[in-house]
Amino acid sequence: MTSETRLDRGRRMLDRIDGEAGQNVIDALEDIAPDFATYLFEYPFGDIMSRPGLGLREREIATVAALCALGTAENQLKVHIQAALNCGVSRDEIIEILMQMSVYAGFPAALNGLMAAKQVFADAPARS
Repeated sequence: MTSETRLDRGRRMLDRIDGEAGQNVIDALEDIAPDFATYLFEYPFGDIMSRPGLGLREREIATVAALCALGTAENQLKVHIQAALNCGVSRDEIIEILMQMSVYAGFPAALNGLMAAKQVFADAPARS
């Protein structure tokens, strides 16, 4: 019996959370920084996202809020808005999360987050 490696666990979690969008990020790194792609599998997904204590839904809520607040991670925000949808966060909840960021990250960050969500929602099948 073999135990699951960090890399294997990370790949499984990335596929579960982000599906094709997450794999596209990994694929885009293959020709420039394949080691970084491995790090993305192992640390954020293999170590952190797979920890007990919070469910994937709650982890994606926190991730969407953090990426919105950063204000410099539009592509990653879009990937994680879709991931939040994949993990059961509704469109209305995502909008509320992003509006909440206007208090803590400012109106420009919240506005940019809402515009990112609008693009993701336009490309995603309606869930709620």
